[in-house]
Amino acid sequence: MMNLNWEKVNGLMPAIIQDHETLEVLMLGYMSKEALEISQSSGFATFYSRTRQKLWTKGETSGNKLTIKKIIHDCDNDTLLVLAKNSGPTCHLNNNSCFIGAPSSLNILDELEQTIDTRFKDAKKSSYTYQLYTDGIKEIAKKITEEAGEVSISAVTDDGRVIDESADLMYHLLVMLRKLNLSHLDVLQELKNRSK
Repeated sequence: MMNLNWEKVNGLMPAIIQDHETLEVLMLGYMSKEALEISQSSGFATFYSRTRQKLWTKGETSGNKLTIKKIIHDCDNDTLLVLAKNSGPTCHLNNNSCFIGAPSSLNILDELEQTIDTRFKDAKKSSYTYQLYTDGIKEIAKKITEEAGEVSISAVTDDGRVIDESADLMYHLLVMLRKLNLSHLDVLQELKNRSK
């Protein structure tokens, strides 16, 4: 990165680490020129420890590395924003973020996928989601076709149920994706790829 103001920060630039998907702030570290160069060449976030007076790569002991997706600097060229993917809890206290309660764009689809995964694992026969899981892909696909038809009929007849039927369709689609070890994020990425 060119034109960074290392003098202003006495050689240690604050680096805000943010989840590249949810935008949750994960941690704050400090990078020297050497730490930044290593981060850029290795693809993993490396910092300078002010207390230990040495370089360290996040995850070198825990295995919870931060894979860098993008590094940008602020308007004063004295702070870095590192968009990264964490491979496990970022915080040494085993939390996803060092900032408890940090806002993120984790949305209802993420939460619903987590609930679906939990239902799959719980294996309760009384769970509709688990029943779909055990019925298999063919049955889930039939439900998706059925729900898509109901959305279409609601739209054409204007019966006021388009939102309800669309929610049913999206739920069943998420169940199918999770059954196939896929996520709605895979679908969003494909849409993003198509928009280029």
